[in-house]
Amino acid sequence: MWAPRSHAEPVPAEVQTNLPGAVLVGGTRLRVWGFAVYDSRLWAAPGFQTVDYGRQPFALELRYLRDFSRADIAERSLQEMQRSGAIPQAMAQRWQDALRAVLPDVKAGDRITGFYQPTGAIAAARFFFNGQPAGEIRDADFAARFFGIWLSPQTSEPAMRQALIGAAP
Repeated sequence: MWAPRSHAEPVPAEVQTNLPGAVLVGGTRLRVWGFAVYDSRLWAAPGFQTVDYGRQPFALELRYLRDFSRADIAERSLQEMQRSGAIPQAMAQRWQDALRAVLPDVKAGDRITGFYQPTGAIAAARFFFNGQPAGEIRDADFAARFFGIWLSPQTSEPAMRQALIGAAP
């Protein structure tokens, strides 16, 4: 299980810039079949309400511990997004293509930070790769389902969700 190195985790520069005042809500390490996949950290404004996560901006940071292709990340993301309900085939293909366009291939040590932005004309998911802008997907349903992979009660990894939202197991 992941544990913070200290109580004052350094806030990544892209989080400081795009979500000023954000604090670390929680974090964990994802393991699949005993293999470490990534470390994750959730950043949000003080007072972040987990029950209403879809109405508040936040950042989810993933530090990869293995190499993955963008195609594999997009495919797995879509599989996880479908846990919250069926996605029409045409929409699923658009979302998978959009993910492949904004997410890079990753190597161990690379970091992807996703920002959930529920306000404005349309909700969006913005992505940064190793601190640099990687792209944005402006689709409210996509953004809610994508970040639901980690934060929705329907997640395939409930212990990971509990650690990210700072809840005791």
